[in-house]
Amino acid sequence: MKYKLVHSFDMSPKDMIKIQKKLAEEVKLSHFSDVPNLVSGVDLSFPKDKGLAVIVTMDFKKLSVIDVTYAVDKVTLPYIPGLLAFRELPIFLKAWEKLQIEPDIVFFDGQGYAHPRRMGIATHASFFIEKPTIGIAKSRLIGEYEEPGKKKGEFTFLYHNDEKIGIVLRTRDNVKPVFVSPGNLVDFNNALDFTYHFATKYKIPEITRKAHLYTQSLKQR
Repeated sequence: MKYKLVHSFDMSPKDMIKIQKKLAEEVKLSHFSDVPNLVSGVDLSFPKDKGLAVIVTMDFKKLSVIDVTYAVDKVTLPYIPGLLAFRELPIFLKAWEKLQIEPDIVFFDGQGYAHPRRMGIATHASFFIEKPTIGIAKSRLIGEYEEPGKKKGEFTFLYHNDEKIGIVLRTRDNVKPVFVSPGNLVDFNNALDFTYHFATKYKIPEITRKAHLYTQSLKQR
């Protein structure tokens, strides 16, 4: 799959923040009105000095895996809080280039709009791949929320500076919630509905859980 080179990655943290703020002005939390056919889930890992990006593509209706694509490469940029996408995007884009199947929506194991500058990995990546994106995070990065009910499917909204930025979703009874946020080109209802569609018997929805499982398997190799 081709992607649009929105910017380079060789820059100072100060310039990275400028880019985040600029792109944040272009985010569109618009409604995705179709039912997806193929969707991809992305998981990234950084063992030692390398980066590993896995893209698992699934049939949305059947919840079946139809493709697994990955890339491994050296990583030089250190972890900088709030700027994680600049470390993760280059290796993700290498995997994206190898992808032969075009998904309708891409889910990321990470934040989307629920980011201090509204530019988590899911949101940032959407400008390169020009696809609707959703972030599914295991923990909260920022924001305040009321705890959702204990039953599967119950949710509350996540707020930051009085702005709605995400959804706190219970994916299993009596299990800690996940933090879902639209990335770009989808709205909050889409993010909630499409993520919950993949909530089976595990805390992590299948679309990113499968990607994580393949990541762990590849790391062991």
